[in-house]
Amino acid sequence: MSTMVKYGTAEVPTLAIESELLNDLDQNDDYQTSLMEEAVILVNERDEVIGKGSKAKAHHKAGVLHRAFSVLVFNSNRELLIQKRAQDKVTFPGVWANSCCSHPLSYDDELEDSVGVKRAAVRKLVQELGVNADAISVDDFQLVTRFMYSARMNETWVEREVDHVLLYYGNLEINPNPSEIEDVRWVNEDELESILIDENEIIAPWFRVIAARLMDNSWWEQSATSDEMIHDMGDISHMLPYADGAGLNTSIAEVKPQVESRIESILTSNTHSTLSKAMMHLIQGGGKRLRATLPWLVAKAVGDTNSAILDVGAAIETIHNFTLIHDDIMDDDPIRRGRNAVHVEYDVPTAINAGDAMLAIAFESLANADGVS
Repeated sequence: MSTMVKYGTAEVPTLAIESELLNDLDQNDDYQTSLMEEAVILVNERDEVIGKGSKAKAHHKAGVLHRAFSVLVFNSNRELLIQKRAQDKVTFPGVWANSCCSHPLSYDDELEDSVGVKRAAVRKLVQELGVNADAISVDDFQLVTRFMYSARMNETWVEREVDHVLLYYGNLEINPNPSEIEDVRWVNEDELESILIDENEIIAPWFRVIAARLMDNSWWEQSATSDEMIHDMGDISHMLPYADGAGLNTSIAEVKPQVESRIESILTSNTHSTLSKAMMHLIQGGGKRLRATLPWLVAKAVGDTNSAILDVGAAIETIHNFTLIHDDIMDDDPIRRGRNAVHVEYDVPTAINAGDAMLAIAFESLANADGVS
């Protein structure tokens, strides 16, 4: 059931936390647990809204891709405000991060294109940093870029976000909320670099990837240019020294939906509806998709993932299902995965064509995958 809860200066939507998640929140601070009820915006890889879910659900176990924002506040001395997250935070406690990072929530004000994440940023700067609400407005923020990433803290909690990076320039008076923030620093470029390479400092993975792969000198000089891209950072869990991996089933579940959406996309993009249905027939019968997710799991193990790896997995699964269709024809097997074999559901010529097309489509998909060489 969706409700609205008031904190700071804003009412925000919440969703009841699913019962199976409550045990994993039992040991957490009550205030932080209540924030896990917030209704975040679920998105696809193109940052298109596909629904809403509790913050707890979006971060639990396999997680769900959702929209987020990261604010970087620069003052007139060319210093960046960074914060150390409170030890009571449910996810990534005690790590150094950018000035403010959180989520726009699933209601009209923060769903609105281009301005929704900025409204969310205003709300959180007031709530986390104690900024006077009258001192900032949505017009003060520059949306410079977006990036997609996943970062696992442990078996239980994970970040999977399309993160909107917002820049703010000005001399803000802050009064950090101790329930959210343990410490703050204003740092210049050299000081930030020293922190990033200091092995004694634990840096939030999303902030490290912003600093290492996105930020350049123009951000410090107030001359940053914006782009429309969603930079694909893959899985960056290895950037957190104390990160613990998840089990096999959770690891598969993290990327199974993305692989299956790719399979469906490549097999239904032609104009022959009967052929598309025949190619999808066994795919719709389900499966663990271990074979399809294995390329991602291997790439993650060596710390070098990107979404093209999922295209590889989709192609492998498509080729495997092509062999099953032709195998059933040769063995005259009528049932596969509890469903009629393709040659039974349709006919032998259609099954042969479907299998042949799947093989061709799989290799075409591999050839067109960005980032695969």
